[in-house]
Amino acid sequence: MPLPSTAKPVLKLSRLAVACADRLFETASDRERFLEALATPAAYPPTVLWCGEPASPLPFEPLPPLSWQPPWVTRFAAGSRTGQHPLHEAGAYYCLDSSSVFAAVPLLTLPPAPSLVIDVCAAPGGKSLFAWRSLHPRYLVCNETIGKRVGMLIGNLKRCRVHPVGVTSWDSAVLAAEFRGTADVVIVDAPCSGQSLLAKGQKAAGCFHPLTIRHNQQRQKRILAAVTALVRPGGWLLYSTCTFSREENEEVAAWLMTTFPQFVPQVVPMLAAYQSHLAAFPCYRLWPHQGEGAGAFTILWQHQGKGDSCPLPALGDRWRWQSTSQPA
Repeated sequence: MPLPSTAKPVLKLSRLAVACADRLFETASDRERFLEALATPAAYPPTVLWCGEPASPLPFEPLPPLSWQPPWVTRFAAGSRTGQHPLHEAGAYYCLDSSSVFAAVPLLTLPPAPSLVIDVCAAPGGKSLFAWRSLHPRYLVCNETIGKRVGMLIGNLKRCRVHPVGVTSWDSAVLAAEFRGTADVVIVDAPCSGQSLLAKGQKAAGCFHPLTIRHNQQRQKRILAAVTALVRPGGWLLYSTCTFSREENEEVAAWLMTTFPQFVPQVVPMLAAYQSHLAAFPCYRLWPHQGEGAGAFTILWQHQGKGDSCPLPALGDRWRWQSTSQPA
C-alpha cells in the first residue's frame, strides 16, 4: 500500500473521477482503493537515475528495489532531499518518480547500442536519460515542441553530461519529415490529461472532463500517426502516459495497431504482473493503489513491416543545441 501521508489534505473527487473509476474497474473494492489513492495522496519515495555508477556511500537511506527497477535507479526514504544534494548539481543523477521509471522499463528489453534514439516529447528529459543510460545509443535526438520547455531540457542534458545528443523543437509532423526512416527507437511520452498528478497531491484541473480527454486523445493520435514514419523496419516505438483514462491509453494503442498494422505489440517479461486488464494485447499499467507509484501506462511496439532505412540528416545550425563529444 502507498506510504501514509499526513502532509497532504484529503481531496474531494468529482463525479467525473468516480465515473472514470467505474469504467476502469469491475469490482467495488478496486474502485474504492483507486479513488482513495487519489483522494488521499501518498508520499512516494524520491527516486533518482544515476548517470554513471551510483555513489558509494549513498547520500540517503535507500529503499528495497522494486521488481522492475534497474540497478542504476535508487529509491530513497521519504523526506530525502535529493534535488538539493551536491551530487544532483554535479550531474551525478537525475531526479524523477518511480512511475516514470515504470513507463520506460520496456526499453530494457531492447538490444543495446542502437544507432539512433528519438525522444519526441522529451522535456524535462527523464525518458531521454533513461534511454541514454540503458541503451547507450550512438546518437540521441531530444525533441520538445513547447518552446518554453526546451531550456529546461537542455539544462538537464548538460548537467547530466549526456552525449552525443542533439535537441530540436519541432512539431511531430516536421520531425517526421526531417528524420523519416532513421530511428531504431522512438519514444513518445505523450501529452495527456495528467490524472495521476492527483495521486501526488498536485492539481490537474479538468483532467477527468470528457472534452479534456478527447482533446488529448486526438493529439496523441496525431503525434503517433506522424512519428510512425520515424521508425526503421525492425525498430521499436514506445508509447506512455501518466494518466488513467482508457481513451488515452488502451484505445489509442488499439487505434494505432488498426491504422498501422506493421506495428506489433511486444511482451515485456519484467512487467508481466502489470498487464492491463483492459486490453487483450501486451500493455502495462501501474495503478496508484498498488503503492509503487502515482500511475503510468506503457506499451512497446516493433515495426515488423517493410520500408526504407535512412541515414541521420545533417541539420547544421538547425539544432537548438548539440553535444557530440565526451564531456570532461
